[in-house]
Amino acid sequence: MVLEGSSEALYPPPSLELRPSCNKSQPSPPLGSGSQPHDSFYQGDKEQVKYGELIVLGYNGSLANGDKGRRRSRLALYKRPKANGVKPDIIHNISTPLVSKALSNKSQHSISYTLSRSHSVIVEYTHDPTTDMFQIGRSTESMIDFVVTDTTPSGQGAAGEGGQSAQSTISRYACRIICERSPPYTTRIYAAGFDSSNNIFLGERAAKWRTSDGLMDGLTTNGVLVMHPAGEFVAEPAPGVWREISVCGNVYALRETRSAQQRGKLVENESNTLQDGSLIDLCGATLLWRTPAGLRRTPTLKQLESLRQELNAARPQCPVGFNTLAFPSLAQREIVDKKQPWVYMNCGHVHGYHNWGFRKEKGGGAGGGGGSLAATSERECPMCRRVGPYVPLWLGCEGGLYLDAGPPTHAFCPCGHVCSEKTVQGWSQIPLPHGTHAFHAACPFCGTWLTGEQGYVKLIFQGPLD
Repeated sequence: MVLEGSSEALYPPPSLELRPSCNKSQPSPPLGSGSQPHDSFYQGDKEQVKYGELIVLGYNGSLANGDKGRRRSRLALYKRPKANGVKPDIIHNISTPLVSKALSNKSQHSISYTLSRSHSVIVEYTHDPTTDMFQIGRSTESMIDFVVTDTTPSGQGAAGEGGQSAQSTISRYACRIICERSPPYTTRIYAAGFDSSNNIFLGERAAKWRTSDGLMDGLTTNGVLVMHPAGEFVAEPAPGVWREISVCGNVYALRETRSAQQRGKLVENESNTLQDGSLIDLCGATLLWRTPAGLRRTPTLKQLESLRQELNAARPQCPVGFNTLAFPSLAQREIVDKKQPWVYMNCGHVHGYHNWGFRKEKGGGAGGGGGSLAATSERECPMCRRVGPYVPLWLGCEGGLYLDAGPPTHAFCPCGHVCSEKTVQGWSQIPLPHGTHAFHAACPFCGTWLTGEQGYVKLIFQGPLD
């Protein structure tokens, strides 16, 4: 391994052909050229080959202002009519005056590594007819297939009404996903995406190095982290280890902090191949990758509506007021209904809303979520006298976040999102990145950090007395 600053890094051979078999007379098409419109990425044509779906954690099925175009909470990746993938072709070691000329060819994809003011390495990429490329980032430019903005625990965008956050930590060109067009449709992730000039630029301050085989690699400023599940995501959910993915798709241990200059150690026995349940963190938003096979084991929106109706058909009652409770429709979110069930988080007893039983808490609220009536202090359960947060219950609406299609019997603490037992158990074990070096388990539906011993509670309903 040769690091930046060494004589070997500064004086390599002037050029190196990476793939002699590549047809260099065929220029790389601009990203998206000859491909289907962005809208068809998420329109469900059943005859198309679906590679998988990306789901942004924290939005419970839809952005606060609705899914619009490429800015949405969930995106399905389909096989394109024509391949737009690219692969490394030739590496050039050049002086800075030649850099602008090398990067001015917008029909040529390239990655440039600035090693010093007088020396850069540019890797040209050529068209790959065997792969499709999809790009993710904060930028709304046309080459970005999936526009992702910062997620806050409430599920609202960081900038409110659909705008961009001035202090966003998500890169404009965060990462790219490469899908093989032939079975088994292997999908891989790479840090950084190509910009409007079809270039990825790693400046002097970016972490970069020369690899043992003479090629270049590097990391983006805040990094792209990936965690593959330790086993099969839906069979025996267990978290894996968070790793960082490089620009060339290699796997590294995490840096000391998110944007540290020194990279982590190379993890040779792991890969950048996404599998069902792989998590992708872009430093501001976390995405879940679900394969078509995995999605077939999760509830559809129609099935979730059936589960809601089954819950309501059982006519659960408030054990104190004896009024019948009912979960609101899936379309009604964050507006508390009069019949909505509420739960005491420390015991799981389900009640209707009542305005008594307060136990004042030093310094304020219980944190919960989902409505203007949410508790701002601790409450004492009239059934068992346990004191804790008292919040409204909401059915998890994003089926892709479920680990099975089991009955909604449990709720995350302290937000009150309801789903299956297997789902709460699985997500409560997963530490999600927060900030530069912290990790917390969180509700996948709203992003709220989990509290309590387990992070969830089993719901105790009282049936009708008649």
